Amino acid sequence: MAMTLPDNVVQVTELSKKFPNGPLALDRVSLEVPKGQLLSLIGLSGSGKSTLLRHLNGLIQPTSGTVNVLDTNVVAAGRRELRALRREVGFVFQAFGLVGRLTALENVLSGSLGRLNGPRFGTLMYPKTLRREALENLDRVGLGDQVFQRSDTLSGGQQQRVAIARTLMQRPSLLLADEPVASLDPESAAQVMDVLFRIVVEDQLTVICTLHQVELALGWAQRIVGLRDGQVVLDRAVDNLDQEAVMDVYRRVEPGQKVSEGQDLTGSPSTRVS
Repeated sequence: MAMTLPDNVVQVTELSKKFPNGPLALDRVSLEVPKGQLLSLIGLSGSGKSTLLRHLNGLIQPTSGTVNVLDTNVVAAGRRELRALRREVGFVFQAFGLVGRLTALENVLSGSLGRLNGPRFGTLMYPKTLRREALENLDRVGLGDQVFQRSDTLSGGQQQRVAIARTLMQRPSLLLADEPVASLDPESAAQVMDVLFRIVVEDQLTVICTLHQVELALGWAQRIVGLRDGQVVLDRAVDNLDQEAVMDVYRRVEPGQKVSEGQDLTGSPSTRVS
C-alpha cells in the first residue's frame, strides 16, 4: 500500500547545531518542504548545507529545535523508528558508493535489500519482480543500454545515475542529494540534474539537493534556499529569482554585521512550481 504523505514532507523549526569546540553550524533554521518539490540548498562551504541535510534522517542530532520528516519526530525517534524512516528517505552522495566490480544492474538491485530478508549474491538471487524494477529504473536514468557494464568502467556521470537508480529501488518518499554533481563535468552534471527533475515531475517525489553551481540551481530547482553562517538568508521560488540575487548568498559578512543588513534576501517559502 502506498504511503499517504503529509502536505509538508519536511518541517524544521528553530533548528540549531553546535559541534563540540566548533562554531554554530546551524542557527535557528526553520524550513517547510511540500510534497513534490525539488529544492536546492546553496551557500559557501561551511554554511550548514550538509549539516542540515544530515539532520533530516537522524544522522546528526541537533543542539536545539525540532525536525519532523514524513510525520516522524526525528529528534525523539528511537532506533526502530529511525530505521523505518530511513527506508523512506533515499540519500545520494557526492561519492557514488558503487561496488566497482559489480554490474550496473547488481548495484541498482542492492538498493532493494532493505525490503528483503537476508543478503543476496548475484542478480538471479533477487526476485524477478525486483529485477524488472531495477531494469526500469536504469532505463529511467538513461542507462538501459549499460545494464551489464561493470560499474568501474562507467563515466562519473553514469555512475551517479546508477546511484540514483539504486536509491529509487528503495521507493523513497524523500530523496536527499548532497553535492551529487560536484565532481562531474558540466555536461554530466546537467544530465544528472535533468534525471532528478524528471523524477520529481513523474513521481511527485520530494528532492532536497545541495549544490554549489548557481546556474544548475536556477536551471533545475523549483525553489532555492540559501544558507550563510548557518542561517537562512534566501528562500524563494526560482521564477522570482535572478543570478545576481542568488550570488548575493555567497557574499561574506563582516564580523558583527547582521546577515540581512541592508538587503531583502528572504521571501515566503514557495509552493510547488509547475
